[in-house]
Amino acid sequence: MKVVSLQSRLIKTSLISSVIAGCVALLLFVVISIYQTMQVQDEIMDEISDMLLIADLTSTSGQQIDELSDQFDIQYRLSYQQQILTQSEDFQLEQQYYTLNTGDDQYGFIWQERQLWRSYRAEDHQSHMQVLLLQPLGDRFKELMHSFAGYSLILIMLWLMQWIMQHFLVKRQFRAIHQLSDQISEKNADYLTPIQSSSIEFKELQPMLGQLNHLLQRLEQSLKAEQRFTADASHELRSPLSAIQMRLQLLQRKYPERASDFAAMQQDISRGTQTLENLLLLARLDPEYAENLPKTYFALHTVIDEAIQALTPFIKQRVIQIQQQFLVAEQDDMVFANQQLIFTCIRNVLDNAIRYTPEKGCVYITLDKWDSYLQLIIENEGDGIHPEILQHLGERFYRALGTRTQGSGLGLSICRKIIELHHGQMELLPSSYGGLKVVVRLLV
Repeated sequence: MKVVSLQSRLIKTSLISSVIAGCVALLLFVVISIYQTMQVQDEIMDEISDMLLIADLTSTSGQQIDELSDQFDIQYRLSYQQQILTQSEDFQLEQQYYTLNTGDDQYGFIWQERQLWRSYRAEDHQSHMQVLLLQPLGDRFKELMHSFAGYSLILIMLWLMQWIMQHFLVKRQFRAIHQLSDQISEKNADYLTPIQSSSIEFKELQPMLGQLNHLLQRLEQSLKAEQRFTADASHELRSPLSAIQMRLQLLQRKYPERASDFAAMQQDISRGTQTLENLLLLARLDPEYAENLPKTYFALHTVIDEAIQALTPFIKQRVIQIQQQFLVAEQDDMVFANQQLIFTCIRNVLDNAIRYTPEKGCVYITLDKWDSYLQLIIENEGDGIHPEILQHLGERFYRALGTRTQGSGLGLSICRKIIELHHGQMELLPSSYGGLKVVVRLLV
């Protein structure tokens, strides 16, 4: 889903509303102005017609008529029984013209010279004189077009000013939200105190703030409960498992004939102990405290050797061959990290590779440089990995269906968290040998 800025959307919505309102107002102004202009110009044509029918054209009245017709670009013609008595100098009426009927006997429209004209016809019933007035319709609205252009320019300037003002004013009002965001970002597992509502001035944010504080309170309670569980589990679960393991050892000595049964039980207890240790380690690892993690410089190849040494009995049991290829010099494979956690990560990845390699198979370890990282690649042989299984690898407690290997499903998830703590990279890919390819990259 595309993420948009609420601030930008508010400014955009407000500006669009203002533009729509301004356009509607401008349209109403144009409609009203057209109506009023038509009325005024029609009244002027009626007045000129009356002056033509009753005035003495040889006196000053004729001069006034000419002045009016020139001022408003109105052409006139006065006739009596098809004889022209007088007309304006620029009067022109084509032989062929089109009349548009408007339902009014006096006012109408004429199409000539590729433009629309307003026409007015009147007749004096006593003298039987006829008047025809013509006016180009475009000339009526010259002033209106100038006014329309002026108002449009003013509106554009107002919209521009509104956008600038809203940009700064809305940004200023959003400081409260940014302040709330800063206060939320300051929260961590050790600081979950409620945010003071007095620091937020908008009442619309108060319900959200109340729910947020309620969430912080529940989160603090959950974290305390988890810490108590981790502490209790560390003591309460280890002790019974250790006691059971000791009793099994005693029973093995007492009943050697049942050694095979006791060995299976011993294996189950060992697996439960290892699962418990993995769970406690996973609970203690927190990427937020990566800076507080004790780190030292050490050679990565020595940790790889230690992990292989720790898994030697398992390797011999499954008759697995380990092929190593170090493509970097020993003095160039130094990393700055927590050695114990890196050992745990490599041991878990190697243990996983050995478990899922067919007996008498091979595990391949490669160490080389990749950009600014030291890259460790561990691959194993196999029958291929389904893409859906590969997608879920690394999730907690996930184990592929149909596998007969024993494990808790926590090894790779612990490795991911350890690499996150060291700001490294970890990839799970299908191997060309048929098994899984685990790529671990650590900053040099």
